[in-house]
Amino acid sequence: MNEFEDQYEAFRRLIKTHTPEQALATIKLFGMSDELAKRIAERHQRETIAIREKREPTSVVRNNRETWYVGPQEDDRCWPAFRKLLGKQSWSEESLRDLDAASTKVVSMLDHPLESAFSTRGLVVGYVQSGKTTNFTALIAKAADAGYKFFVVLAGVHNGLRLQTQLRLERHLVDPVIEQWHPLTGRVGDFEPPAGNPAAFFSDKSQQHVLCVIKKNVPRLRKLKAWLEKAPDYLRNCPTLIIDDEADQASVASRSTNPLMREIIDLFPRGGYVGYTATPFANLLIDPAAKDLYPEDFVVNLPKPPRHFGTEVLFGREALDGEDPQEVPDGYDMIRTVPDDEVSMVRPGRDEIEGFVPEIGGALSTAVLYFWLVTAARRVRRLGVPHSTMLVHTSVSTLVHESFKAPLESFRARAAAKLVASDQQFIDELQQLWKTETTRVPGTEPDLGEVPVPFDALQPLLAGVVNDCRIILDNSKSVERLDYEAGPVVAIAVGGNTLSRGLTLEGLAVSYFVRGASTYDTLLQMGRWFGFREGYADLPRIWMTDALREWFRHIATVESEMRRDIDLYMVEDKTPRTFAVRLRNHPALRITAAAKMRDAVKASASYGGQRVQTRYFRIRDPDWLTGNRRAAHDLIDRSLRMAGARHDDRAAQGRHIFRGVPYDLVLDFLSEYRFHEKSMECDAALLRSYVERRVRSANGGALKRWNVAIVGNPLGVDPDKRYEFAPGIAVDRVIRAKLLDSGDDAADIKTLMSRRDAGVDLDLSGLTEVTEDALKRARRTQIPGTGLLTLYPIDALSLSPTKRVRRAPLAAVDHVIGVGLVFPMPRGEDSEVEYYSADLSGVDEEEEEDLSLLFDEDDR
Repeated sequence: MNEFEDQYEAFRRLIKTHTPEQALATIKLFGMSDELAKRIAERHQRETIAIREKREPTSVVRNNRETWYVGPQEDDRCWPAFRKLLGKQSWSEESLRDLDAASTKVVSMLDHPLESAFSTRGLVVGYVQSGKTTNFTALIAKAADAGYKFFVVLAGVHNGLRLQTQLRLERHLVDPVIEQWHPLTGRVGDFEPPAGNPAAFFSDKSQQHVLCVIKKNVPRLRKLKAWLEKAPDYLRNCPTLIIDDEADQASVASRSTNPLMREIIDLFPRGGYVGYTATPFANLLIDPAAKDLYPEDFVVNLPKPPRHFGTEVLFGREALDGEDPQEVPDGYDMIRTVPDDEVSMVRPGRDEIEGFVPEIGGALSTAVLYFWLVTAARRVRRLGVPHSTMLVHTSVSTLVHESFKAPLESFRARAAAKLVASDQQFIDELQQLWKTETTRVPGTEPDLGEVPVPFDALQPLLAGVVNDCRIILDNSKSVERLDYEAGPVVAIAVGGNTLSRGLTLEGLAVSYFVRGASTYDTLLQMGRWFGFREGYADLPRIWMTDALREWFRHIATVESEMRRDIDLYMVEDKTPRTFAVRLRNHPALRITAAAKMRDAVKASASYGGQRVQTRYFRIRDPDWLTGNRRAAHDLIDRSLRMAGARHDDRAAQGRHIFRGVPYDLVLDFLSEYRFHEKSMECDAALLRSYVERRVRSANGGALKRWNVAIVGNPLGVDPDKRYEFAPGIAVDRVIRAKLLDSGDDAADIKTLMSRRDAGVDLDLSGLTEVTEDALKRARRTQIPGTGLLTLYPIDALSLSPTKRVRRAPLAAVDHVIGVGLVFPMPRGEDSEVEYYSADLSGVDEEEEEDLSLLFDEDDR
């Protein structure tokens, strides 16, 4: 090793006990030349910039914020011990490298612990059940090695999550290097002030790091604050890191918890606050100008881990700006419908709670039987965690939870007796259910990679599974709780709020979920089915209503768009103070609770550069279908007769293009054509508003002229396949089968428009490959101010191609008109479409976010 490398390593070691400036000054005292000192400073700067600008995880960082951390060092204690422990737990080298890189980046965003004063505000955005606890454990370990002294982990509002977090930090952080740590909290209870003066914990003489895991509960936080106030002088020299798990819950816009948290943070002149959440909607809507917890210093977007079951993996999502809809995931076939008429069997009205007895029938009985089948199959495979859990979540009411105990126990006892008696009818029912489910989701699919389990292999284990199964009621009043510490668990867990925030349900295989919700974050956090499913990736199932399914699909779109914006802002070098992530609204959901949106401004989205298309159709509504056909015919007729559009006849290719159609005819069409309400990107009012604003814009009035294209099949000899829009304007109809599980009220064809269709009015002869970017460039070059509207005559029957196993005939009562719109990229400033929060005052939902536990002295 040459002199420069020796000196640089000495400099790196000094950073543990000095700021970078102090370390450089110290080694210069030993006669280092100015040139060598400059090279050391430049290399350190390059390394810190390289960490800050790593693509994964992406981040947005405050302007001119200096970073200092360049990664673990040889004499570190906490991080190497944690990494070694994870390696023994079968973590792959790739996963360990990803965790190392992600946590290093977050540590680098913190202030150096030896700065004279600092107050950091940051946010780390993960995915529900994706390993956020592991990430902040790595953050704590590295921050401790780097010189931070006191660590406070705010672990939600329920004692179940606090205990789970306490146990994990003890196992992963404290126990491997126990001499390095002094925990203030344990497995029993919550924070209670230790005897004596807190100065003993925070003095320079103490070499131990101090750890406190506490609920966001007002009485507990008051006790912590009062105890810390006894040692103000020592706190000045105590680098502190506060981790706020579930940072959107109780931390934002709460009358007592939020001020109390900020008062505790302010006790530390050298303190950092980092929130962790998978649902940052509320955090990103905090007023940046207020003295609050807005992440003004950094936002880090953790990547989705491999094989993680997230929202879009299960529910699919809509295409975002510039995406090819055919390449957007449509979700695994793992969602099963709870019919609306069965909801009253498991969820009483508000006036019906007292004396309510649920019925274990229909979809719920199917879900329970499937859960036992899955558990038996997992015992055959002998992979993954030994626990197996089913979630039943129908209500916030503890009385409703209690009402499930006896009916489920009775159902279990009857099933056990039938298995003992070898009831052939019951066994045939189970076998048919297993065959149906494993056919719909084959474990052999490449992205699942599981070995199929035949029914004959799992049948001998079913009786043992049913006998082992316990019915657990887990809520704020429960005595018996889910406990995965005492050995393998097979449980049907019935609960509400205690199961809906942060808590991991080990081995969760089946969920039955019909509880109402009113906000994105509440709904998303209640989805405990997200996470990792090692050894049974093909087996999870969720039973819910179709409405809830569509809500989750919408949230998957919102979530994906939000994360893409974070990535986009990083590329464009935006900062948290100018960070305005777009959050789409929904007609039946709030983004977050009303109080958390009080400082929010109108969200906006631009259609510039997008293509939108109809996906859902009312195939049994003749008036709806006829009205849309009439709107399409009127548009073609008026384009020819009144507007004098130039007709580009490509009938041999199944195309007709009408060039130069005035925008007012397009606006009239958008008023007459009825888009399905599930086609959220096709909101006629928003589309009309956008067109009108672009026409009026100061940048030349784009979208004044449109090209209207008919996209069908070439005319053949069979007149029965023909569709005529106007005399002499005809094509053969196209085939668009619907997805197998979509209903008649909202038949889902998924994709209407191909990429080439989006360029039907362009000269594509010069393109070697037709990509989204290539199409945008071609439109901007050839016809930059012209929009494209496409009309598709869809055959009413639309038989499903035999190779498309998840498709069914459209079987509409009349031929269907599909519509696509392509908007050119704007030049200069684009006008925007504004989204507004829905008025939910009339929605009869059970809950807002339950904050009652924040003021309860009792542990829940």
